[in-house]
Formats: sequence, C-alpha cells, structure tokens
Amino acid sequence: MKTSFISHSPKETKDFARDFAKQILSKPSQKKGALVIGLQGELGAGKTSFAQGFAKGLGVKEKVLSPTFLIMRKFALSFDRAPSRMTGRNPRFQYFYHIDCYRLQNSKELLALGWEKIIGNPQNIILVEWADKIKNILPKGTTSISFETTKAHERRIILS
Repeated sequence: MKTSFISHSPKETKDFARDFAKQILSKPSQKKGALVIGLQGELGAGKTSFAQGFAKGLGVKEKVLSPTFLIMRKFALSFDRAPSRMTGRNPRFQYFYHIDCYRLQNSKELLALGWEKIIGNPQNIILVEWADKIKNILPKGTTSISFETTKAHERRIILS
C-alpha cells in the first residue's frame, strides 16, 4: 500500500518523520531481523531532514547529521521502562543505525562494515539514505520511502 505526503518545508518533513517513527514504535514487531527503512531521492530532496525527524521520534537526543563521510552512525536508544511512561515507546529496539550510501561504490563496502550482523538483530532499527545503491542486499520487507522535488520548497514523500 502506497501512502504519500506533501511537505512544504524541512520542518514539515521532520515532523512527518517524527510521527512516522512514533507510529512504528507503537506497533508490535512481526520481523525476525532488524526493521529497515530505505530512503531514495535526489540530492537535497529531504532524506537527511527525514532522518533527523525520525531519530527524534525514536528518542535520540544527539544531533543527527548525515553520515556521508562516516557511512554509518549508531545511536543507543534508551526508553523509560516504567509502564506509566511507555506511551508511544517500544523498548524492543535498542539501537538506531543511520546509514548513508551516497559515497559507496557497491554494496560490498557495506557488507564489510558488518551489514549482515546489523540486519540480523531484531533490536535494531535502520534508516538507509541512498538505499537504491544497495538494493541487492536490502532485506525482504524493507520499507521504501521516496522523495520527489515537486516545487522549489515542496517535496512529495512516498511510503511503500
């Protein structure tokens, strides 16, 4: 099922992504491995803004920058385990990985960084920018999000 959203600013993109992350956390997991979300779109289309809002929705406190030169950043997720304060949070995820494949020449480079182990852990949630560069190693069931520039300050975000 495809869903789309029109964003008129980076703030709207971040807010949409934050709400999307909270929605994911509120649902029980039905996957054996990590939850993987792949982002596609041209340079400047809003992928990093989405990643920043998504991380915030997961509760990441650190500033999230695009890991273009690092390729991958790992964030520990901490959730208040007190039942009265768990609204909108799911402690099944322990780590958030933000991966940027822009500089990768091929998927073997990501495999060398431990990709198989990372996607095999159901306690990981992974957001991959430029996911189309590694589509041959994305796990089945990866959520795909595409970004299209429709006007100067307008983006169409398509979830499928």
